[in-house]
Amino acid sequence: MELGIVGLGRMGSNMARRLLRAGHRVVGYDLDVDKTREMTPEGVEGVFSLADMVSKLTAPRVVWMMLPAGDATERTIEALIPLLARGDVVIDGGNSNYKDTLRRGARLREHGLHFVDVGTSGGIWGLSEGYSLMIGGEEAIVQRLRPIFETLAPAADRGWGHVGPMGAGHFVKMVHNGIEYGVMQAYAEGFELLHAKKEFDLDLHQIAEIWRFGSVVRSWLLDLTAAALADDQTLSGVKGWVADSGEGRWTVAEAVDLDVPAPIITLALLMRLVSRQDASYAAKLLAVMRSKFGGHEVMRDE
Repeated sequence: MELGIVGLGRMGSNMARRLLRAGHRVVGYDLDVDKTREMTPEGVEGVFSLADMVSKLTAPRVVWMMLPAGDATERTIEALIPLLARGDVVIDGGNSNYKDTLRRGARLREHGLHFVDVGTSGGIWGLSEGYSLMIGGEEAIVQRLRPIFETLAPAADRGWGHVGPMGAGHFVKMVHNGIEYGVMQAYAEGFELLHAKKEFDLDLHQIAEIWRFGSVVRSWLLDLTAAALADDQTLSGVKGWVADSGEGRWTVAEAVDLDVPAPIITLALLMRLVSRQDASYAAKLLAVMRSKFGGHEVMRDE
């Protein structure tokens, strides 16, 4: 098959490489012309405008976007609408909010265009391991695109699936990322407990390696944790500031909307916010309150 990829960042480029290795034709475009030029020697047919991309694709065209959620995706869809023809397909493989996906899909449908949302997981390892693909959209269109999904997934028969109508792919990916927050927080807290037990002089990398095999807590995240601890158990030079992509927030908001209790995911999200505070005003106020009612000493900055 052939398709255009908009967004040749690390993930988009690796997806292009995986597709090229399987014999698919890839036309690539990125606002950063250097990224486009970097991929050309590897077999991507680089173009320098969306119009050029559309002109090089055979109808019915398939354009896969690997862009940040929000304005970048919105602008690209608006720019594609007048360039594409009825029956063409736009795929959003980024981490868009499923509510935006539903709105965008309805707009594309007005112009006779199909929209497929693909929640994509795999990160920098997707090139070698394959990507987990959670797909929303029309059954007939998803089946037409099956060769692409089978190539990008870890195997043709696993790691990908059509999970429901348009919007379902991004919804499932949102919940996936919320779960990821909780699992990561649990590992972080557990290893901090191990690190704090100084009298045992525990080797955290050794423990991670033990848990990787046979343990009920084994996982790919634990594999990555073990690799990080092998490099430096003290994590020297690492600032404990943890970002969030937005999907954790959306998951928590959806849990509230649906009256579904999600305390672990919610607290994991809040802990990421705590990580960004050099000096918590709330913690300072707690210290002052303890001093006022119990006469407890307040520690002062030097």
